[in-house]
Amino acid sequence: MSKITEVAELVEKGKAKLVGAAVQAALDDGCDPMQILNEGMIDTMSVVGEKFKNGEIFVPEMLVAARAMKKGVEVLKPHLATGSTGAQGKVIIATVAGDLHDIGKNLVAMMIESAGFEVLDLGVDVAAEKVIEAYRTNPDTKIICLSALLTTTMPALKDTVAALNAADFRSSVKVMVGGAPITQSFADEIGADGYSEDAASAAMLAKKLAAV
Repeated sequence: MSKITEVAELVEKGKAKLVGAAVQAALDDGCDPMQILNEGMIDTMSVVGEKFKNGEIFVPEMLVAARAMKKGVEVLKPHLATGSTGAQGKVIIATVAGDLHDIGKNLVAMMIESAGFEVLDLGVDVAAEKVIEAYRTNPDTKIICLSALLTTTMPALKDTVAALNAADFRSSVKVMVGGAPITQSFADEIGADGYSEDAASAAMLAKKLAAV
């Protein structure tokens, strides 16, 4: 079994304690750091995302896989071309006002980070003003990701997107939304640039939007 396959298997199984050593072994073996990142981790998290989508695994398994990947990335970071871990640009992520759910948001943050973005996580229950303020402090941000996990906080998501749409910097940033009750048609209706139904597709969408 190749060293990269070994990394991939450990990430998928969520073996956080073993991933670092496996990544180091792959590096020692002369594997390309970007290849370890892409094939051993990012692709594996896409597989994990697929399984999650299909109901083969659940949030805890997805979280341990993401954590394992994080450990692997820590070992890999010094070996990646400077900035390649944040090479895609900066992303601001937050769960909207009144919503205290962070598991989904954290997963998306991890997946987006693993796709090569620098992630600025504002946490949960974040007011629209705070999101706008964060963008003004980080005007090089490419994407703002907003999450709402309850039907009762969908209006807060709508209001936050409306506030962003009214902001003078709106044309320089893309807005992505997601969360259990959110749909593509709701995203279109409130004027977001993109919607993804889970963390794995959020990372793919972020890459797509950042390239526009």
